[in-house]
Amino acid sequence: MCGRYAITLPPEAMREAFGYREQPNFPPRYNIAPTQPVPVVLPHDGARSFLLMRWGFIPGWVKDPKDFPLVINIRSESAAEKPSFRNALTRRRCLMPADAFYEWRRSGTGKLAQNDAFLFRRAGRGFFGFAALWETWVSPDGSEIDTVAMVTGPANGTMTGIHHRCPVILDPADYDAWLDPRATPQQTAALLKPPPDTLLEAVAISSAVNKVANDGPELQEPLAEAPEPAPSASHVRKAARPREDDGQGSLF
Repeated sequence: MCGRYAITLPPEAMREAFGYREQPNFPPRYNIAPTQPVPVVLPHDGARSFLLMRWGFIPGWVKDPKDFPLVINIRSESAAEKPSFRNALTRRRCLMPADAFYEWRRSGTGKLAQNDAFLFRRAGRGFFGFAALWETWVSPDGSEIDTVAMVTGPANGTMTGIHHRCPVILDPADYDAWLDPRATPQQTAALLKPPPDTLLEAVAISSAVNKVANDGPELQEPLAEAPEPAPSASHVRKAARPREDDGQGSLF
């Protein structure tokens, strides 16, 4: 389960990497957590468009989100079969840009050790795109919330020693195929595969990333060099350390 990620490179670099028309001024974020607004790239009028959505997928049929689990990850193996995600997989596919994400290694007992946090990123830095699904939830009073969750699959060789699941990271050459509303289920299913083992590097980091209030570049320092972070202000809320579930949701 991927419960935290980062976007730290300049907005111009993200716009160039994903080719959308808008020019948003999205600030660096080193510890993005569920329920926060996140950038999403989706097709619109024959081009790509940038939009902010709530990280936490809510199916359209849900009457009260408080009665529905917070879904931040959607399993690629079962998305086509589950009523909650089937329509989104067919009609509402999108990309979630990132330049890093975090995962936690568990002991044999299933517990997290104090310093078992890892940063995953391109060895040469740069952006990558998570395969994701989105849905607009309409409340009884008519207000709308655009919601999104990333698609996950089996871990690649780089991640298997740390976690058995991995976000589906699409090859940039496959972005158009994933976003194409005319794509068949067979075509999109072929894109949902583990990333190449050489794509990512794993960096052991301090447990400071466990606290969502910490949101600065020091979170990504290798463990031996990582200083104690100062809590970030404003736009974040308190959240618990990520905990394992069935891969579909989160207990944040």
